[in-house]
Amino acid sequence: MRLKFSVAWLFVFIPITLALEHFGVADPLLFFSAALAIVPIAHLIVHATEQLATRTGDAIGGLLNATFGNAPELIIAFVALKAGLFDMVLGSIAGAILANLLLALGIAFLLGGLRHHDQDYNPVAARVYSSMMLIAVISLAVPSAFSRFFAPEETIRQEMLLNIGLAFVLLTAYVLYLVFMLKTHAGMFASRGSPDQADDHGPHWSLPRAIGSLVGASVLAAWMSEILVGAAEGTGTALGMSQLFIGIVFLAVVGGAAESLSAIAMARKNRVDMAVGIALGSSIQIALFVAPVLVLASYFVAPRPLDLAFGRAEVGALFIAVLIGSMVVSDGRSNWYKGVQLITVYAIIALMFYLMPDLSTAG
Repeated sequence: MRLKFSVAWLFVFIPITLALEHFGVADPLLFFSAALAIVPIAHLIVHATEQLATRTGDAIGGLLNATFGNAPELIIAFVALKAGLFDMVLGSIAGAILANLLLALGIAFLLGGLRHHDQDYNPVAARVYSSMMLIAVISLAVPSAFSRFFAPEETIRQEMLLNIGLAFVLLTAYVLYLVFMLKTHAGMFASRGSPDQADDHGPHWSLPRAIGSLVGASVLAAWMSEILVGAAEGTGTALGMSQLFIGIVFLAVVGGAAESLSAIAMARKNRVDMAVGIALGSSIQIALFVAPVLVLASYFVAPRPLDLAFGRAEVGALFIAVLIGSMVVSDGRSNWYKGVQLITVYAIIALMFYLMPDLSTAG
């Protein structure tokens, strides 16, 4: 056997992370060790999802990847919710949407375009994803505006009722979205591109092995993510990063490594429909499923109920991301420069959050 670098070597960071946590090392060291441990786990999710997609098609494959890939984000937010870190929870929700919609899809378009020049995908499906994202962002902006104008100092009863009602509305919309995509209008999400057959190498996994690998990898990702969020606050303090930046950029990028790597891998194999489905589908799932689930769960596990009251910067960034993303993906053809455009917007937003003062500690 040739000795060459493999992502699988990074699995060694799982026991290393557990040992570092046991011995109580500095938070930055623990944080970056857990982040490295998530990389091979995400790679396993990529491969298992690809195996399932050969049986289910790209639309369902993308949905499965978004679902299992979002497990770290959900666990990160749930752990922060139990600890009462509500700003970090809201930051992780907004950051995960931004990371999937701009960074993951941007890198996928960039690397896929460098390898295949121009790539075609289903524009009808892309427009459906875009309209769902716009609706989702509007729904997240409503409680934010309500809180700012009617309850800026404390949570009032009407605001609590609005958040609960909105959670059920979003969950209902997500269920109907699944019915639309998988049942009544499945043909709208059919793939248009031609997969790169040169990359279809290696043995095919059995269905139990593929499903078992997905479930096992998701559990490991959740475990490492829990350690990650535990060290996030101390890492931010040590490195001079605000909690908002840690939540909306750092945790979002690391927690979303699974679906991001999946989207990038699919684009490089000229399966752009699945890449778009993973990136945009994951954003939709976070807004319409993860966010309302966290609101409802907060009544049972958190010190107080969670309000979906995002700041002006988060709401503005989400609107910009959805509008730019919709413009870029609407024509059904991608190239490397479209990827550059999306990455540029993400870099601008990340820089803004990095330089924003932490108002929660400003007196």
